[in-house]
Amino acid sequence: MSRSPRLSGTEIIKTLTKEFGFSAVRQRGSHIVLRKFVNGRKVVTVVPLHRDVKTGTLLGILELAGIKKEEFLARVK
Repeated sequence: MSRSPRLSGTEIIKTLTKEFGFSAVRQRGSHIVLRKFVNGRKVVTVVPLHRDVKTGTLLGILELAGIKKEEFLARVK
């Protein structure tokens, strides 16, 4: 099993917005709320602006976003 790379919150937000069509709708403290609409359904996820986002946190973000880990990691730049 391969390990996920350590990504910052900014890198995750950049990938979700540019590659998956999310847009930032609000911020509370160090957490950014991202949203997009798919088939009339609202999809929301929250990303912390930490320097290194832990693997479990990244998996939770992707689960809320409805994105598979492999698909996300293939599009990270």
